[in-house]
Amino acid sequence: QVQLVESGGGLVQAGGSLRLSCAASGRTFNSYTIGWFRQAPGKEREFVAAIGWTIGNTRYADSVKGRFTISRDGAKNTVYLQMNSLQAEDTAVYYCAAGLVGLSTHTSGYQYWGQGTQVTVSS
Repeated sequence: QVQLVESGGGLVQAGGSLRLSCAASGRTFNSYTIGWFRQAPGKEREFVAAIGWTIGNTRYADSVKGRFTISRDGAKNTVYLQMNSLQAEDTAVYYCAAGLVGLSTHTSGYQYWGQGTQVTVSS
């Protein structure tokens, strides 16, 4: 059974940093893309970043380019999202997801989802 477990969320002041983790288990993830999405209250879930598990290629939403970095540790089966220069607009529940559509920016490209972790940025 595939499990994705997010951690690392919390409350941070504007301009601060957080690192989210997504621990994956239940299968090998070769050929999978691991993505991060976020959902703010009253808004649709939106793409943040994605990484190809095998070769580590990445893709980012324009809104986070230059501030967020996605990476993976194969030995720990974990994907990270380093978030710097956080802004109030980054406040949301952050989800990680796994899917076979390469670096997809759409939720439909992902088959497995975690439960999410709350990130709150105070201004």
